[in-house]
Amino acid sequence: MSTLLEYYRSGGPIMHAILAVAVLGLAVFFERVYVLVLRSKGNSREFVERVLKLVESGKDAEAAKICGGTTGAIPHIGDYVLKSQSRTESDLQNVADAAGLAVIPGLTRRLHYLPMLANVATLLGLLGTIFGLREAFSSVAMVSAAERSGKLAAGIAIALNATGFGLLTAVPLSVAHAWLSSQAEGMIERVDEFSVRLINALTARRAE
Repeated sequence: MSTLLEYYRSGGPIMHAILAVAVLGLAVFFERVYVLVLRSKGNSREFVERVLKLVESGKDAEAAKICGGTTGAIPHIGDYVLKSQSRTESDLQNVADAAGLAVIPGLTRRLHYLPMLANVATLLGLLGTIFGLREAFSSVAMVSAAERSGKLAAGIAIALNATGFGLLTAVPLSVAHAWLSSQAEGMIERVDEFSVRLINALTARRAE
């Protein structure tokens, strides 16, 4: 722990800015994990099949009740469609599209902050490098020969530590963005698939 603290302190004031970026990135990551993974219990395959079986059996009210009492993008779409008064396939599709406009943006919200914060962390690290090198060379010119090695080492430490910390922050944020984006894209695909299957089940049963 003392080694980490020393590493942080020797990086200079720019380390505080990079740490702030890292904390903000973590906050965005955990919020998106909560929304896309933990809170969306109704987005499972089991839930989809259960709702579709109820609809195919003519139990629309029960299916709508289940959707209305479950969190997630898929239950939200199902609730909209099942409670609508539409009867034709085109009208049901319009209802599903309208529900999608309300649901899908929430799946990708704030994801664009992660690559932006990764870039900011990298740039702050480079800025720390410039400050560190400037500190190293300016201090060397102003002190005695006996003190030059210490001042030079301190300046180089600022440069290297700031760059390292910036990259150490940027890389996980970039990986987190890629993973969360894949989760959101997969969720959107499942929402589209559920909408089509639900509408087909409704129209097929009513056609009979």
